[in-house]
Amino acid sequence: MVADTYTLELPAERVLVLDFGSQYTQLIARRVRECGVYSAIYPFDTPVDSIFEFQPTGIILSGGPATVTEEFTARVAPEVLQLGVPVLGICYGMQTIVAQLGGQVENALVHEYGHTEMNLVGTSELLTDTSSDPVSEASTTMNVWMSHGDRVIEMPPGFESIAESAASPYAAIADTSRHLYGLQFHPEVTHTEGGKEILKRFLLVICGCSSGWQTGSIIDAQIDSIKQIVGTDKVILALSGGVDSSVCAALLHRAIGDQLTCIFVDNGLLRLNEAQIVRRNMVEKLGVDVVTVKAEDRFFTALSGVTDPEEKRKIIGREFIEIFQEQSRELQGIKWLAQGTIYPDVIESAGANTQKAKVIKSHHNVGGLPDSMHLQLLEPLRELFKDEVREVGVELGLPPDIVYRHPFPGPGLGVRILGEVKKQYAELLRLADAIFMEELVRNDLYYEASQAFAVFLPVKSVGVVGDNRAYEYVVSLRAVQTQDFMTARCMRIPFEILEAIASRIVNEIPGISRVTYDISSKPPATIEWE
Repeated sequence: MVADTYTLELPAERVLVLDFGSQYTQLIARRVRECGVYSAIYPFDTPVDSIFEFQPTGIILSGGPATVTEEFTARVAPEVLQLGVPVLGICYGMQTIVAQLGGQVENALVHEYGHTEMNLVGTSELLTDTSSDPVSEASTTMNVWMSHGDRVIEMPPGFESIAESAASPYAAIADTSRHLYGLQFHPEVTHTEGGKEILKRFLLVICGCSSGWQTGSIIDAQIDSIKQIVGTDKVILALSGGVDSSVCAALLHRAIGDQLTCIFVDNGLLRLNEAQIVRRNMVEKLGVDVVTVKAEDRFFTALSGVTDPEEKRKIIGREFIEIFQEQSRELQGIKWLAQGTIYPDVIESAGANTQKAKVIKSHHNVGGLPDSMHLQLLEPLRELFKDEVREVGVELGLPPDIVYRHPFPGPGLGVRILGEVKKQYAELLRLADAIFMEELVRNDLYYEASQAFAVFLPVKSVGVVGDNRAYEYVVSLRAVQTQDFMTARCMRIPFEILEAIASRIVNEIPGISRVTYDISSKPPATIEWE
């Protein structure tokens, strides 16, 4: 049997976000952590026993696409509203509180989407001091971000109105005796004036949290936890060379030293000169022991004829696990496999808790280990968002070229080559991607982009090389800017730079005749193409 996954030891103060399917749910969790309080996301229908076990200091109910005016749409368990801990309902979360406690919600004739002027009614613990001027007895206005078609028309017993808008007579409500609060608007988005301050007041004033979730405390607590859990056992780490696995390696090396061996698999799906870069960063700069396994032919054989992206991810994940299993037998005495899994990986793979979230894409490092692999899984970064991982890396003393290197997916070029993965395609894509990165660095744009890469399209396009007709492949460039990697917008690279990049790729790489630029945002697109 495979033991449970060991992850970050959770702090005593923690807020639970119950997800009703809002596009902003992950943003709520990030905003809570920015206020210095740990947060986790569970599905709205998580069993009550699991919620009790989590022991939340406060609970936030997210928005969602459904309407409480219908009988069988999502509801929070009644026990959640009786726990005695503060509860904040946002948008749909507010409406379900109202409907479940005896109030009334209706489909509004006038919907509110985007910026809305809201009047504060009197004073409240939740909304006080969110504007530049102190809230007085007279009503004050503030601009908030609304996104709803229903509205509360009757509050439940015990509630009072603390804000109103033209279309929503109860834009914010409070039952201070039971510590229940509702906001029709979205404080988690930057468009809401004073939104972060509202969340901070809920967390620090109403829930009584102390802002103890800081990078330094994360590192100290985790190092102590790793030492206690691992003891004198030996650990191997699946090292990709990306930010997550590199930070994981540094953290484990700080905790257990030479008990750690990193396994770097050269699978033919890596960026240009990746093996040399990893060795320089991990061996020369950090003194970490790295074993390199050359497995290019093995991966291309396993992927032959496969076009479905989910199947490709599973095949790549399976091959990785088999290699780590083989290496653990060769090295002898290995009891743990460490991975650089982070929280967005878990969310996107619907790996959190009850696994009822919609699968966006599978991550090869999420989901545990097969029973045939007699190792225990160690994932010290599993509860962290990407920017928190970077902060940990900085605190550990990793150089900027490691910490702020653009993310690279675990399956590598296998999911940046659309359709079947072939060695020829990987070689073309590697070169195109390298040119893209070189030009971003040369134009001081690399660190302005949160993630940039090239994608290989399995189609051919007519071109002209010299006086000859060319019929070659197409690549698409992608660069995005984001804070949390849960939402992202395309980076507006100056056209003349894009033109120069495209010219270099077509002229320097035989086999590519056309270059495009992807301007999609996340959502609706994901950052990666597959």
